[in-house]
Amino acid sequence: MSKKKILIVEDDADVMRGLMIRLRANGYDTVAAGDGYAATKSAKDEQPDLVLLDLGLPAGDGYIVMERLKTILSNVSTPVVVLSAKDPRSNKKRALEAGAVAFLQKPADNDELMATIRKALE
Repeated sequence: MSKKKILIVEDDADVMRGLMIRLRANGYDTVAAGDGYAATKSAKDEQPDLVLLDLGLPAGDGYIVMERLKTILSNVSTPVVVLSAKDPRSNKKRALEAGAVAFLQKPADNDELMATIRKALE
């Protein structure tokens, strides 16, 4: 069985590195994108099994990225897990309505993050 590929869309380099280390340590391949434009390009090129998406991004916020992913990944049901520092009271419902399968608040607990990813990939 091949490793699942996760596209991490995060504009903070330190957070990105931390997520890549965590995901690789748990047996996932990772692809990184630092803004909305790179996220859509990487999604098209890499065809990830899951997208871990920050909402506050340059070159298209997370909501715009989710809209673009619906077009780019239209033949595939690629789950999107939002990982954001934005207020969950106003953003969780909106993210789920936009197509995310889960919303996690930064900083995310490692066990919760891994459990959410495993569930989304089932």
